[in-house]
Amino acid sequence: MAATTDARNAPRFDAVHADASEQIAHAIRLYIERGGLQPGDRIGTEHELSREFGVSRPTLREGLRRLAGSHLIRVQKGRAGGVFVENTPNAGIGHHVSESIAAMLESESVTLCELLEARTFLEVPLAGMAAERADEETIAALTQAIADAVGKDPAGDEFRLADARFHQTIAVTAGNDLLVTFTRWILDVLQPSLIAHVGAAVDGDLIVAQHRAIVRAIRRHQRSAAERAMRKHIEYMGAVLRSVDGGA
Repeated sequence: MAATTDARNAPRFDAVHADASEQIAHAIRLYIERGGLQPGDRIGTEHELSREFGVSRPTLREGLRRLAGSHLIRVQKGRAGGVFVENTPNAGIGHHVSESIAAMLESESVTLCELLEARTFLEVPLAGMAAERADEETIAALTQAIADAVGKDPAGDEFRLADARFHQTIAVTAGNDLLVTFTRWILDVLQPSLIAHVGAAVDGDLIVAQHRAIVRAIRRHQRSAAERAMRKHIEYMGAVLRSVDGGA
């Protein structure tokens, strides 16, 4: 909405001067976060925003490019166009982290083995936290994810998506939004790459059994047991990876 003299429509952003594009990006990011805006919410048009910030359209666009690059906003052209929220700040950061790790994996500056090791440091404590905070809805979601994987090809999309839903449910249940943000790359980058590489060598029935062991510990609110079960699960995937790679 454009600025007016009406107090209800007071300017949302202070005018900017030096390093304007960076200030614009920072101000819009705070506006989205503090206002609780959600994906699809409209922030305004380029004309409205350039007037509120007191900058030229090219300067505004540079600030918007910074935000679009981190997947926070999108700019839509046309009569119904404008600047819209693309992701919440946490989700935007998660996308950015995933893209960075994907680029590292593609350039071979990081290996699948290293990513799997990093996964241990994230998902093992998450399983323990989930055990302390899980409710009946959590157990139902985890149980359904396991059921959806039973009998499916471990190298196929149905198994992979059910597996991803299982691990995502645990991360969300843990209740730490920052850790959920930082573990997004596991589902976006590591899981698809890992399954493409070792899927044919994975024992789907064993994965299902490992998932059930994790759920048993979570259902009983046994933090240490949940962490042990998750560690055993990830160590199994590491063993399969080393086997496929010839013990490297």
